[in-house]
Amino acid sequence: MSQVEAGIVSYTLSSDYYAQVGADFDTEAVDDAILAELNRMLPLGIIVERNGRILADEDKESEARSIDWAALLKRIDVDQILADHPR
Repeated sequence: MSQVEAGIVSYTLSSDYYAQVGADFDTEAVDDAILAELNRMLPLGIIVERNGRILADEDKESEARSIDWAALLKRIDVDQILADHPR
């Protein structure tokens, strides 16, 4: 089954967030860990690529578009990910 683009999600941490926590982290590893966790939460047939594009199997497109991405991202333990990826 082919996949279609179903949107874009910004999952990376902002520089302001890094400034608030006040430490130096491997930002690429942090982004990868957040992306991996986000993809683990998604239904089969829906994925987020590294560039933030949401891809869905054709029969999952409407489901992908209806996902509350902000709510999913809030469920990710960013503090633990940061603790796991110091520079």
